[in-house]
Amino acid sequence: MKAVVKFASGVGNVELREVEDPRCGAGQVKIEVGFCGICGTDIHVYHDRFRNFPPVILGHELAGTIVEAGSGVARFKTADRVTVMGAMTVVCGRCRYCRQGEFMFCPDRRGMGHGVNGAFARWVVAREEQLFRLPDNLSLEEGALVEPFAAAVHAVCEMTATPLGDTVLVSGPGPIGLMCVKLLAAAGVKTLVAGTTKDAERLDLAQRWGAARVIDVEKEDLSSAVVEETDGQGVDTALECAGVAASVAQCLRAIQPLGRLTQVGHFGREITIPYDVVAFRQIRITGSVGYTADSWRRALEILGAGRVQLGELITHRLPLDQWQQGFQAFEAKSALKVLLQP
Repeated sequence: MKAVVKFASGVGNVELREVEDPRCGAGQVKIEVGFCGICGTDIHVYHDRFRNFPPVILGHELAGTIVEAGSGVARFKTADRVTVMGAMTVVCGRCRYCRQGEFMFCPDRRGMGHGVNGAFARWVVAREEQLFRLPDNLSLEEGALVEPFAAAVHAVCEMTATPLGDTVLVSGPGPIGLMCVKLLAAAGVKTLVAGTTKDAERLDLAQRWGAARVIDVEKEDLSSAVVEETDGQGVDTALECAGVAASVAQCLRAIQPLGRLTQVGHFGREITIPYDVVAFRQIRITGSVGYTADSWRRALEILGAGRVQLGELITHRLPLDQWQQGFQAFEAKSALKVLLQP
């Protein structure tokens, strides 16, 4: 089969190659990939900024149809439409984090698409415990977005738990940021969204999808906008989704005393921020990375109930041999979500 492979360490070293079809073992299923989304992690692996284990097939945001079930698989069968919790492809199952359900912190963890073979290919195999059946009202295209949506659910609903009546600032209207906006809007939470001039189209989408106000920080003073929208109090919570130092600094200055910051974006390097604000305003900071199995359950319940629509985020659908165009569009911000269709 054809697959997009990181074949060696270093910047680049990714190409479409012919590889062996994966074999379905005991307790596993073989999935025909319907769609697989391009994620920031794929870009980081391409640039060798994220730990990876070449040769490895990229891609982890997938949905597809089971074509083979190995011995011992009890809850799924051929023709079932599924999505896959790729971050837990390899876990020890014994450490305290695995026992708590927090597999993201397992010291032996390897995720699909960088640690083990992923889904930028026609077929992929996964363990039964990684699988979630798609609701009937969810297409395979939308199913490929369940993985990033679960990360947004983890950040908004589990790590932040924003009550109705609060005002929340989302800084960084990328795919995860916009999914956070959709969740907050669905819950009726007043949401402000900040971005740059390059994010103009994304800011427009945020407003269309329920944001109370959007702010282009290159054209408008964010602090002044926050003062106007909160009667001078500051926001209750900020979700930093850009992974940019200036964005964090603006979030900290926008938060009222005793407020909260949830760090969702990843930087990939050390940054400098006005950290004294944290002490002087007694701001509570929480990190959010990945998800848990319960995040996926919650995400699929939200989608199954029709509370949030994900198809609106898909801007590009490309065949596998156009993966480079997809990567370029993602990096240039000319795309929101790019799906590859093997």
